[in-house]
Amino acid sequence: MRDLDVEKTTLILNRILEYELAGVVRYTHYAFMVTGPYRQPIVTFLRAQAQESLTHADQAGELITGLEAHPSLEVAQIEESHKHDLRAILEESLHHEQTALDLYKDLLDVVRDASVYLEEYTRGQIGAEEQHVIELRKMLRDYGN
Repeated sequence: MRDLDVEKTTLILNRILEYELAGVVRYTHYAFMVTGPYRQPIVTFLRAQAQESLTHADQAGELITGLEAHPSLEVAQIEESHKHDLRAILEESLHHEQTALDLYKDLLDVVRDASVYLEEYTRGQIGAEEQHVIELRKMLRDYGN
């Protein structure tokens, strides 16, 4: 077991916190913008994603304070394409989830073999993000390549 690099860990956790908070805003916005005959199930899905992002942000913030560090008050920059058709929303959501997955993988590189708890937390988050990527890819299949 190696020593945990608390500074690197909290730096990445703060990036995750900021990115997950951006996810709350992103998915809430998307839920407002969906129209059409399949609006209700898509809105339900997007609102669930917003809630999960808030939960993930909360978890990251609790870990940061548990490491005796200060959680960020920032929200990651949110790119706005101004495209609100369902395909664009799903593609942007997929990109968002893939970026979140990369952040958690960065965290795993730092906590691996340094903290069993943080490593298990991170692996769980990676699994959740991978599940979102798979689900969004399945949702995009109707649109072809």
